[in-house]
Formats: sequence, structure tokens, C-alpha cells
Amino acid sequence: MRMAENTLSVLKIAPGQYPQQVEIDNDLKTLQQAVGGSIGASYPFEDPVAIVYNDDGKLMGLPLNRALRDENGEMYDAVAGTFLVVGLGEEDFVSLSPELAQKYEQLFHQPEAFLKLGNRLLVLPVPDEPPAEKPRTKPPAEHDR
Repeated sequence: MRMAENTLSVLKIAPGQYPQQVEIDNDLKTLQQAVGGSIGASYPFEDPVAIVYNDDGKLMGLPLNRALRDENGEMYDAVAGTFLVVGLGEEDFVSLSPELAQKYEQLFHQPEAFLKLGNRLLVLPVPDEPPAEKPRTKPPAEHDR
């Protein structure tokens, strides 16, 4: 029987950033540090992977990070704050295989911005290249006065 690996090779996905492949210790404390609080895990994909996220992320008002979509591409949830994509072993998290790491790097590659419109949430891909800086002057918003 193989012992659980002490370090995991996982994808770390922070709001507004591209996924990074990182090595982290396979223990609760390290997972909690990675997501900034108590961890939750969900298994939204058919592959043997889990999303490890901050369980209280939305309550804490962490920035929304990436949309989770169903097979029709419809968003059904959004992950708040930094999250990890980890491999799933028999009973524990394991390193992502290179193939799965690549697949989920592509899936979550594009940072996304979320726009609240009434009770709907719009998801916009964040453009790769920031547009050339132009000084912007904008009038104060109504509620700022």
C-alpha cells in the first residue's frame, strides 16, 4: 500500500490571475492557507478531480474568481477567492496528472470578471492585454455624492 504523498502538485487559481501549477503540502493546514480559510471541496467534473475552495468565501466577500458551468456552458455557481484543483485518489487528494493539470489549466485559464445586473450575474472574460493607459476622468457616481 502506498502512503499518501507528502506534497501535491495542484493548480492554484487566484482571482484575476492565470492558473499556476504549485507544489503544496498534503495537509489540512496548508490547504486552508492556500484558500485563506476553512476549506470546502466540490466535485463538479467527471474527471477524478476536486475543487478545494474557501467554504466561507462568499460570506467573507472574497472576490468572485471563476464561473462553474454545466455541460451546456451555463453558469450555475461561481467560486469566490483562491481555489485549488487537486487530483482525487481512493481516499485522499493526490497530485493532478499532467493531462488533467493541462486540461484544467485551459478550462480556468482566462481570468473572469463578474458583473451584478439586478439578480443576474454576468461573467466577462478579463482581456489578456490591458488597453493602453489613457487618463480617464469620470463623473462621480450618483451614490458617491
